[in-house]
Amino acid sequence: VYRGSVKDFPGFDANQDAEALYNAMKGFGSDKEAILDLITSRSNKQRVEICQAYKSIYGKDLIADLKYELTGKFERLIVSLMRPPAYGDAKEIKDAIAGIGTDEKCLIEILASRTNQEIHNLVAAYKDAYERDLEADIVGDTSGHFKKMLVVLLQGAREEDDVVSEDLVEQDAKDLLEAGEMKWGTDEAQFIYILGRRSKQHLRLVFDEYLKISGKPIERSIRGELSGDFEKLMLAVVKCIRSTAEYFAERLYKAMKGLGTRDNTLIRIMVSRSEIDMLDIREVFRTKYEKSLYNMIKEDTSGEYKKALLKLCGGDDDAAGEFFPEAAQVAYRMWELSAVVSKAELRGTVQPAAGFNDDGDAQVLRKAMKGLGTDEGAIIDVLTQRSNAQRQQILKAYKAHYGRDLMADLKSELSGSLAKLILGLMLTPAQYDAKQLRKAVEGAGTDESVLIEIMATRNNQEIAAINEAYQEAYHKRLEDDLSSDTSGHFKRILVSLALGNRDEGPENLTQAHEDAKKLADVSSNDSKDSLETRFLSILCTRSYPHLRRVFQEFIKMTNHDVEHAIRKRMSGDVRDAFLAIVRSVKNKPAFFADKLYKSMKGAGTDERTLTRIMISRSEIDLLNIRGEFVDLFDKTLHHMIEKDTSGDYRKALLALCGGED
Repeated sequence: VYRGSVKDFPGFDANQDAEALYNAMKGFGSDKEAILDLITSRSNKQRVEICQAYKSIYGKDLIADLKYELTGKFERLIVSLMRPPAYGDAKEIKDAIAGIGTDEKCLIEILASRTNQEIHNLVAAYKDAYERDLEADIVGDTSGHFKKMLVVLLQGAREEDDVVSEDLVEQDAKDLLEAGEMKWGTDEAQFIYILGRRSKQHLRLVFDEYLKISGKPIERSIRGELSGDFEKLMLAVVKCIRSTAEYFAERLYKAMKGLGTRDNTLIRIMVSRSEIDMLDIREVFRTKYEKSLYNMIKEDTSGEYKKALLKLCGGDDDAAGEFFPEAAQVAYRMWELSAVVSKAELRGTVQPAAGFNDDGDAQVLRKAMKGLGTDEGAIIDVLTQRSNAQRQQILKAYKAHYGRDLMADLKSELSGSLAKLILGLMLTPAQYDAKQLRKAVEGAGTDESVLIEIMATRNNQEIAAINEAYQEAYHKRLEDDLSSDTSGHFKRILVSLALGNRDEGPENLTQAHEDAKKLADVSSNDSKDSLETRFLSILCTRSYPHLRRVFQEFIKMTNHDVEHAIRKRMSGDVRDAFLAIVRSVKNKPAFFADKLYKSMKGAGTDERTLTRIMISRSEIDLLNIRGEFVDLFDKTLHHMIEKDTSGDYRKALLALCGGED
């Protein structure tokens, strides 16, 4: 099935189009609208014919005339469209290695994503256009393992046999593990050989096997074992093996997000994929970033440049509201990944201190707060390096030794964000959650995001402990406060979760199929109430292993992910609560990694969220969260905290974070 957004123009006439372009450029000024309308609605093959017809009729070079008449980004885009794909790639690579410095990102993008035939065409086009050998030029401009992998990719010799040997899959996964995680140093040659030569189908199975035997995705191991441009190249290869459309969707998103636009990247991808897989890229983009590629281009560009890009994009998926097979494949792969990740050992960053002495710690803390000034560093060093159970012992020892309340002394001596962090660490997990929930419901307004985060992610035992702590601290039932402060379906979701009655058994395949049918069934005579009731009855009561199977069955049944269904059919707090439950079930560390990233990205920092998660997950799964953070955002949690916070608050957060990945 053709998945490009640009197709052959019906009733095409090269001479007529050549004449139209000539008329659009003759005289004073040029009719840019006519140029972009014509060129973006013709296929590359037809544009090549127009170039030939233009030269035959007018004795002039069409590309040279377009360069003369147009300017800036619009000119670059239109001229790029006039070149055959292989010559377009050749031009991009020539520009990437010409002059001082090298555009490694361009080299990585092109060589990691092209098929064997596309690589062969590129090498021939480069030789034809520049009378130079592409491999020799790349070897002369790069170095080390990065150079070696580029040379392997330039051979265009990836295996293309769809017949896969299970024994070889297991052996390759084992070899990769032994070449990296299990080896002192890294055997880069093994990574180059396997990732550079094996077929896509084979490597997808190798990645699945690697995840099973190592408990982590291959991407995380590559980040840990390799570095620099070589690491980026290998990650790009892995992403393209998994899904070329997803790789390009991510590249496009990064080209436009934040301040400024990486126009060269945007142009290169929109041109090169317009007749290959633009529809797939659009689908994945909409699913992954919850907005359409069309709308992001519309918001981020302007003028004729914008109009031309939107024509290449070919449509607005926000308006269509549809979900397609390529996006379903990505969703299914993410489900498989979450199923394995869910079985991985959860590890916190704060462990019980060896040689713990509660009386000695109490003395250090008293000395740090005695007299003029406060030694915040000493307080941080002690309390961030003790488990919560040890902190409770320190509280008792402090009282027994000095007849004073440690919490009161800390509150008196510390201030601001550091005080909130340290005082939070001194509460038991249940007391801390109860306090956060109380703050979320008391006073004017309700902080629904806090209610959702805590209630959607705690297990039955944690919920029971929170209920007990809440009753003891505030002499009220948590359920009563939630009921009085919220309403409608959102109230019903929270009350259901507050009961802590989620089933804890294994999956039931027959029941999972029935549950998926209930979630997927939206007949026209269904009321909205019954739809939300069905979601509540399943998402708030079934066990995590069972729900993972339900989500898998849902994808098989509907060809899309349950998150997509929730976003499409629901709104407001109800939608946010159900999405939080689904994401927590799929991959709780990834859910918290996303929350942490959002608390620090952009202008300002949401310190309440940052503090709350760092405290509550430090002894449960913060190490796992760190791993997911790197996988999702290509930067470490440690680095982002270091960049986004300051002073003693930063020092304490970094101590809880536990290290740089």
